[in-house]
Amino acid sequence: MAMTRIRVGLLPSTQFIAGTLPMPKVKDPETGVLATDRDTGETLHTLTVFLMEEGRAEQMKITVPESGLPDGIQPGVPVRVTDLFATPWARIFNGQLSDGVAYRAAKLELAAVGK
Repeated sequence: MAMTRIRVGLLPSTQFIAGTLPMPKVKDPETGVLATDRDTGETLHTLTVFLMEEGRAEQMKITVPESGLPDGIQPGVPVRVTDLFATPWARIFNGQLSDGVAYRAAKLELAAVGK
């Protein structure tokens, strides 16, 4: 079954702040196998960012390919997010429904403060 990918539209005033360092995304915790991009085979990384828009802040976890991570990214650093997509998901685990939204960006760039 194909997964629905939804492009996330952002206001021009939207700002992102890195909340954590990027970490390799683990596909299988039991074996330690890392997640890779289906098309390129590139290792995927996840990090928490804070989206700030219209006087509110939201914490979100974003997956980014390794080549899309800038040097010098640190918690608290403003970043620009390029090509952000949301993928809704749901699964049943131990008889309980879990659902959410997975976010994926093509790349992050360091953003100058105030831009």
